[in-house]
Order: sequence, then C-alpha cells, then structure tokens
Amino acid sequence: MLLPALASPSSKVALRFPERELTYEQLAREARQVAYGLVGKRRVAVWAHVRPETCVVVVGALLAGVPVVPLNPKVGERELAHVLADSEPDLVVDDELPSGPPVDLPEPDGEAPALIVYTSGTTGPPKGVVLPRRALATNLDALAKAWAWTGDDVVVHGLPLFHVHGLGVGVIGPLRRGGTVHHLGSFSVVKAAGALRDGGTMLFGVPTMYHRIAAEPEHAEAFGKARLLVSGSAALPASVHERVEQLTGQRVVERYGMTETLMNTSVRVDGDRRPGTVGLPLDGVELRVVGDEPGEIEVRGPNLFLEYLNRPDATREVFRDGWFRTGDLAVVEPDGYVRIVGRRATDLIKSGGYKIGAGEIENALLEHPAVAEVAVTGEPDDDLGERVVAWVVVRGEAPEPEALSDHVARLLSPHKRPRVVRFVDALPRNDMGKVLKRELR
Repeated sequence: MLLPALASPSSKVALRFPERELTYEQLAREARQVAYGLVGKRRVAVWAHVRPETCVVVVGALLAGVPVVPLNPKVGERELAHVLADSEPDLVVDDELPSGPPVDLPEPDGEAPALIVYTSGTTGPPKGVVLPRRALATNLDALAKAWAWTGDDVVVHGLPLFHVHGLGVGVIGPLRRGGTVHHLGSFSVVKAAGALRDGGTMLFGVPTMYHRIAAEPEHAEAFGKARLLVSGSAALPASVHERVEQLTGQRVVERYGMTETLMNTSVRVDGDRRPGTVGLPLDGVELRVVGDEPGEIEVRGPNLFLEYLNRPDATREVFRDGWFRTGDLAVVEPDGYVRIVGRRATDLIKSGGYKIGAGEIENALLEHPAVAEVAVTGEPDDDLGERVVAWVVVRGEAPEPEALSDHVARLLSPHKRPRVVRFVDALPRNDMGKVLKRELR
C-alpha cells in the first residue's frame, strides 16, 4: 500500500499550510471524495498551487489509481498548450474538486502510473515522465532508511508542488511515513526558522535557500534544532556548507536525483557529510560510471520511470541494456561516494533548484521580432547557483532587456526568463555553423 496511514487514519496532523491544516482523518475523508469522482478517468491534471487542496487531489488520484499531471501555476501559454495536448487529461482540476458516490478503491498494481511530471530537456518541448507507484514506494522507503525518517518527523519546506522534489519527496514522502508536512507557502528564512522552532524536524531545500539561511545568521539557532537539513536539485557550494555549519552546528545532507529516477544517492544521516559529494547509492539503486572518469552516470533499479509519455524513441534513447543514462558526469571516490562534476549536455542550466533547457529559451527568444540570433548559457550566481544569460544579435533597434525577459516568462515560465541579456554583434560559430558557447562564457 502506497499510503498506509490513510487506511486507519488518526487525528494526527498530516498537512499544515499557512491557511489550513488537515489531520489524517480529514485528509482521508476529503481525498476519498475526490477519488470517488475520479474513478474511471484515464488521467487527471491538477493546477499545483501551493495549497492543501492540491495535495488532496493528488492523494485522491493515488487512491483512485488515476495518474495525475501536476501543472506549474506559472506556466506559459505555449508550454501549457503542449502539456495538455500531450497528456490529454480527462479532467483539469483547479478550484472545484471532483467528488462522487462511495465505491470500492482497491490498491492499484505497483507498475500502475502514479505521476506524469513534465521536465524540460535541452531541446524541444517538455517530456512527460511517467512514474509508477513502485518507484515512489521503494524510493521513499530507501530514503527513510538513509535518513532514519519516521512518522515522528515533521518535514518543513517551501518547495513548488509540480515536481518530484516538492511533491514526491516533500509531500508523498511524509504521508507514506505517517508523519507531517509543514509547507511554508513560500520559502523565507523567517518562516522556515519559525516552523523549525514549532516542532519541525527536517528541512528540505535547494542551494538558493541555504545561501539565504547563511546570509541571515540571526536565525541560526532555529536551524540548529533540526534533526536533518537536506539539500538537493543542484550542488551546494562548499562555502555555503561551511557557513551553515559555522552558524548552526549542522552539516547539510546532499542527495542526487532526477525526475526520471527519483533519488539515486544520498549521504546517510550517520555518514560523512562531505561538501561536493552526494553520498552513496540508495538501497535498491544500482549506479555505475561509464567511460573514463569523469564518466556518465547510469542507474537501474525499481526507482526508474516507465517511459516518456508518447515518446517511444526518446525512451529508447536513454536506456542501455536496462540502465538509464542520466547525462550527468561524475567521479566515484575510493569510499564509493559520488561526486557530480558536470552535465553531458552543456545546455542544461540549474538555477534556483530548477533544471532549465537553454534550447527552449532560445526558441522562445527567436520569436521576438527584434531577435535575429541568440544563444543561452548559464553562469555562476551566488544566490541561484546559475543564472540564465541570453546573448542576442538584434534585428534593427535593440529592445530593452526587460522586454526580452518578459517575453520568455510569458511563453514559458518566470523561472526560465534570462536574468542577464547581453547584446553582441555576432555569435561565435565553428565551420559547421554551430554556436561555440564556451567562447561566450
């Protein structure tokens, strides 16, 4: 059973949001109402607003065995049109929650799809990653063992609910354990510190959040009270590691995962929390580095996704004899710790915890009438990890940089907009006409 705590629900708090909290009894009742209204649906999309109703719909869909497509509330019009056309949900849920008469809700098979999460690649439109129930169950249990995660834990975070970090690990994870999710609504150091003073035991964040924690030392004692501080979605700089430890006495635990694989590795709660490393493979996950080090990480195990929705060719391309080719480059240290050193596809930018495909932004910018040519890169940013930079050859008069950033935010999503726009006379290219991005950095 994926969510055993809902079988015999208690009065313990399951979900705590700024505007409302639900006990397991309340969550079970409301989620079952949603499930009854979803029975027979092929798949359902939900606007993943940061509010308890989103969690109720997701849990209801899981009870009904209906795959759920979380939608980014800030998605641009073109990206939204693609996701809806590709996933073809029978229902899109926003304000009004579905309901129906009570029916039996048998536990679906472990291979049944649970989530379809859209992820941006380096080129082309986003792909729908089909995650089965067994991937969630086995991976969350492996994390529980690695982190000594129990039903007594209260997980604090302010992450979005449309990707696997905030929704899969940050919501379904605590509910599988029978613990509590304390969602901040949106992240701030003050709110996170208050939640940890109010009984929070684990904090899930991305490097940008820890950078901000390190910059507000007056709240350090609250973070020192946490049982575990966890960082993911991008590498945490060693300087931030050290600053957080100096302020709180805590060393941050890093882990490594992807939408297609959920979590692959993690530093154990009792392990060496070395900056620059993401620990050891989780139980059940096989990991190998192919080629001379640094080589490409390949993984296999029950944590893997089923397929890219409607993309059999793309699915075949990323598998080799049952091993998923991650595209990430790593070195395995003598004690087995994994150190991520780069990305096979240099066009992937990690900014503020998001993975952003440069090609998608380039295509959007080329639709602006003032843009003749463009290349998008990432460059280091103390707050975001990397910031999106657009190098633009203009047609006619140069527009204001903000106009180009707003153009991208409208078509795609705000977090994909260029933070910096640089106008250039020409883009460096090789003999084949390919842009040499390394010369732009």
